[in-house]
Amino acid sequence: MMQFKVGDYVVHYSYGPGQVVNLEKKQLFGGEARLYYEIMTPKNAVWVPVETDSKATLRSVTSKSDLSTYRQILKSKPAILNKEHRVRHLELTDRLKYGSFQVLCEVVRDLTAHGWSKPLSDVDAALLRRVHDNVCQEWSITANITFVEANKYIGALLSEAKQAHKDSS
Repeated sequence: MMQFKVGDYVVHYSYGPGQVVNLEKKQLFGGEARLYYEIMTPKNAVWVPVETDSKATLRSVTSKSDLSTYRQILKSKPAILNKEHRVRHLELTDRLKYGSFQVLCEVVRDLTAHGWSKPLSDVDAALLRRVHDNVCQEWSITANITFVEANKYIGALLSEAKQAHKDSS
């Protein structure tokens, strides 16, 4: 029944990567006592019920063997995003509901490329920062490198993509 154990690294679809640090029976919001995963992310402690379909909320971090696939995605030709900012934000938010590492990498690639021609709006910039940070955190966990190293590495991949994109246009 229990998918994760203490010590496992997981990704919460809303809060990003973290580590299961505890399993605890808690009574939250006046409901009945349930078993929860306590997950420490860089910014918060998050409690996720074990008994619910935690697959809808949590996933394992991506495997090291898959990083080469995500390198290629980050360097690949970006998708053109909708010019209307409200529609664009809804489309990106909808894509992010799936929470897969692939989708996170695609959104970072596409929003970064969107900012190549003109500055991103505050909403787009905030979304890019949040998703980019989550990609860097998960990459650092998977590759066993620091967040700063992951950030530099992903920045270099995105620069490669920009150069390739510029050369092809």
